[in-house]
Amino acid sequence: MQGFVKFNKGVMSMPKPIKAWLFVLIFFNGFAPILFLHHTEAQAALAALFGAALLMSFLTARFGFTRILGLGHILWIPFVGWLAMRVSQIPADDSFGFWVRGIMVVNSLSLIMDAIDVIRYAKGERQELVPDL
Repeated sequence: MQGFVKFNKGVMSMPKPIKAWLFVLIFFNGFAPILFLHHTEAQAALAALFGAALLMSFLTARFGFTRILGLGHILWIPFVGWLAMRVSQIPADDSFGFWVRGIMVVNSLSLIMDAIDVIRYAKGERQELVPDL
């Protein structure tokens, strides 16, 4: 529980541009799927988001609010891959199709940023991202 609290305090202390990006991630992965809950893709998005929240809480408790948190989205790799295999069967001209394509783009961009953070962590950048948490 302590990791969850520290993680959320860290998120709330981030600069506004990062918070805006996190809002985009939460919108595509947490809010929008509720509109399409009868689709397996939306259920998988919520499951991956829940898994990421648990993993990030664990990582924060173990390593602090550091760049290693990029590992928290590791479940998005198979999720985005699975969507990529299905996208040709999903019409692009409705809100569900737009959301599927949008979440693929947003999560792929996030995974690139996450990979950079994890590499930086592995190379020795292990300080807390937000001081005094």
